[in-house]
Amino acid sequence: MDNKNKKISSGLNFSQIAWVVKDVERTKTFFHEMLGVHNFSETVTSRLKEYDATYYGKPSDAENLVTMAYSGGIFVELIQPLSGQSIFKDYIDSNPAGGFQHIAYSTPVTNLDKVISEFENKGYSIVSSFDTPIAKIVFFDTRKEIGVFTEIMGITEAGEKAVQEMKNGGR
Repeated sequence: MDNKNKKISSGLNFSQIAWVVKDVERTKTFFHEMLGVHNFSETVTSRLKEYDATYYGKPSDAENLVTMAYSGGIFVELIQPLSGQSIFKDYIDSNPAGGFQHIAYSTPVTNLDKVISEFENKGYSIVSSFDTPIAKIVFFDTRKEIGVFTEIMGITEAGEKAVQEMKNGGR
């Protein structure tokens, strides 16, 4: 059996789908008016250099507008690249209309190193990463297999609280 086809044994929970878009506010309006998603968080500017971000092994100073909503049992994330090198900027440059760019799975941060090792043992290397107060985040290039990147979020204790708050409709 091909090593890439062997299942990851670590406990992962499907958590999120993400779109990279040209205009996050316009996309948020579409989700609100057309799909009934009313609980998007305030749009914030994410400055990746504040999170020790990497882009193909090098420091990333990319900036993005980001918003999220909890809907239908998962998080919906919208990302609008503003500047700098990132997998989000690469995506919008290749897909000017925007689109579905990654899926995300979560695991406790204490399990993240094990998951990373399992992905790397199957031939996937980290293409981007950042370390936020709520999660340590890594992206693997799984586009050949599933058409999108795969994000793994190692959720911290603060992250668990933030997730519950969003699930409960809070900000």
